[in-house]
Amino acid sequence: MQAARLHEYTDDMANGLSIDEVDAPQVTDSSGVVVEVEGAGWCQTDNHIIEGMWEQYVEQPLPLTLGHENAGTVVEVGEEVGIVDEGDQVICHPVQTCGTCRPCRQGETMYCENQAFNGLTTDGGFADQLLTDERSVIPLPDGVDPTDIAPHADAGITAYHAAKKAVADLDPGDACVVIGIGGLGHIGLQCVDAMSAADIVAVDVKASARDLADRFGAHYTLDPTSEDVPSEVDDITDGVGAAQVLDFVGADETTELAPDLCAAGGDHHIIGYGGHVHEPAQALVNGEFSFRGNIVGQYTELQELVALVDRGDVDLHTSRYDLDAVNEVAEKLEHGEIDGRAVITP
Repeated sequence: MQAARLHEYTDDMANGLSIDEVDAPQVTDSSGVVVEVEGAGWCQTDNHIIEGMWEQYVEQPLPLTLGHENAGTVVEVGEEVGIVDEGDQVICHPVQTCGTCRPCRQGETMYCENQAFNGLTTDGGFADQLLTDERSVIPLPDGVDPTDIAPHADAGITAYHAAKKAVADLDPGDACVVIGIGGLGHIGLQCVDAMSAADIVAVDVKASARDLADRFGAHYTLDPTSEDVPSEVDDITDGVGAAQVLDFVGADETTELAPDLCAAGGDHHIIGYGGHVHEPAQALVNGEFSFRGNIVGQYTELQELVALVDRGDVDLHTSRYDLDAVNEVAEKLEHGEIDGRAVITP
């Protein structure tokens, strides 16, 4: 079968991956599941993996097939698999968990002590087929297209995971600032809108992204290149500030907004990454706000997100590309030329 493989780390997105002929995966244990990939979302994290940004955090055996946002049709199952059968359409949580360590027993999927992560530590879905297991697949409701829903396997669940935490501390009439209405941000905005009665303030440098925010429920949109975002949020909230900030950019320019955006006791959620947090300790003491990190989400949260999608509360803005266009997609994303989410269709 064909697979888009990373052979060495590089900053050259035009030649980051090569299309190789590799052996199709086989079920190797009783809980294994092989999925014929119909859609695999491209993520900014894929660019970071190509650059080698994750090498110091996880062990990555190269060459590696990338792709951690996967959905498709089951083509083979292990003898003890009961949740799906051959022919079922599924979305795949990117992490395969052991189920027996303490974090697993607490339901903390992302903290599994023995995990494998498709497209990051083990082969992913930029390929004709993907090997996963029963603990990671979620059957799709009738009428849900695997290609359309694929990016929710990471982009969606990550945005939902952060939004769910934020919504727990949002009362009706509170303000929630969403920074970056891109591949994750346009999903997070919809999740906040579906689960709260907060006033949503969307911030993005691109007019097309602000238009997308308008379409998906933002009450206000701000252009940080021409507007003073803290001043505008101050006016919108009558000087109170935003109870919650969802930062889908995570650059120095956005994290440094926290002291001037957050209401007393508020949270600045870091979802995008690449920048740093450099704030005086006194700023946190004075405002008693918090920075909160986010990474993907629990298996059960992906189930909840699928339910929101099935109800029509969360939509995806996507564009589709053939497998041999992976490097083109990487370049487009690097230059900010993709609105919403790109989906590879092997």
